[in-house]
Amino acid sequence: MPTSDDDKPSDRIKDSAQQIWLAGLGAFAKMQQEGSKAFEALVKDGAGVQKKTQQAAEETLAQAQARMAGFASEFGTKAAGGWGKLENIFEERVARALEKLGMPSADEVAALRARVEALEAQLKRQAGAAAPRKTAARKTSEPAKPSQRHKPGGAG
Repeated sequence: MPTSDDDKPSDRIKDSAQQIWLAGLGAFAKMQQEGSKAFEALVKDGAGVQKKTQQAAEETLAQAQARMAGFASEFGTKAAGGWGKLENIFEERVARALEKLGMPSADEVAALRARVEALEAQLKRQAGAAAPRKTAARKTSEPAKPSQRHKPGGAG
């Protein structure tokens, strides 16, 4: 009886292997019969999967590009803000140093310019008002000789 127990599992394995072999042969025979149809169907399915994969990759790439553009813009804004702060700090320190040296501020220089321009305009007005009197005086009287013009107490 021990030999009959050993034969049963080996028979089962042989039967299973035989069935697997026959299934493979059946699949091979079926592929020969319908091979071109199956091949075309596989190509079609493969093309569809490739198209979907390519679209998904393009969408992912577009999202990544948009995200990177956003990061770049945000970084640029932060960098510009940082440069602005740095510039303000620099300007404040230079202004304080110039003030300690006794240099006038930009506002003080602008005020002085305005004051000088106002004084120049006033001088021009006074010179313009004085010029017609001198011309009128010369027209009415005889021209003075050059030697008499420079003498103090002269007619003038």
